[in-house]
Amino acid sequence: MVSKPIPKNTVCLWYDGTALDAATFYAETFPDSSVDAVHHAPGDFPDGKKGDVLTVNFTVMGIPCIGLNGGPTFKPDEAFSFQVATDDQAETDRLWNAIVGNGGQESACGWCKDKWGLSWQITPRALIEAITDPDPAAAKRAFDAMMTMHKIDIAAIEKARRG
Repeated sequence: MVSKPIPKNTVCLWYDGTALDAATFYAETFPDSSVDAVHHAPGDFPDGKKGDVLTVNFTVMGIPCIGLNGGPTFKPDEAFSFQVATDDQAETDRLWNAIVGNGGQESACGWCKDKWGLSWQITPRALIEAITDPDPAAAKRAFDAMMTMHKIDIAAIEKARRG
């Protein structure tokens, strides 16, 4: 694994000892993603021992991240999420099913959580276009349809948009 230069701005995500597992899953699941470096603790720390994985530098869809194995003190919540713009139903299904099918859970309106508790919005571009339609009635119909969904169904959104 070749270490990349340290970026100016990085998203730091807190894990309870599972940063490398999460980073590996993201690298295998999302395009333009990779595990870039694994750093081991030079000494004991509150939730680990010398030699344990302390941080993992990884990239998720081009966004530099650091996974910190900080222990059980803090948990992710919906105040932070990755929004993934998908191009079609096949991509929407693949990403949704990868997250939910790997110990994650469904939520509403295209949101789901991975097994580490991190929130994802799997958002088809067609949905964004539909709910921002210049015709307010079409946008409202698409929005109302979205509000009934977990994983977004593009065909149903487009049908609702058309009326």
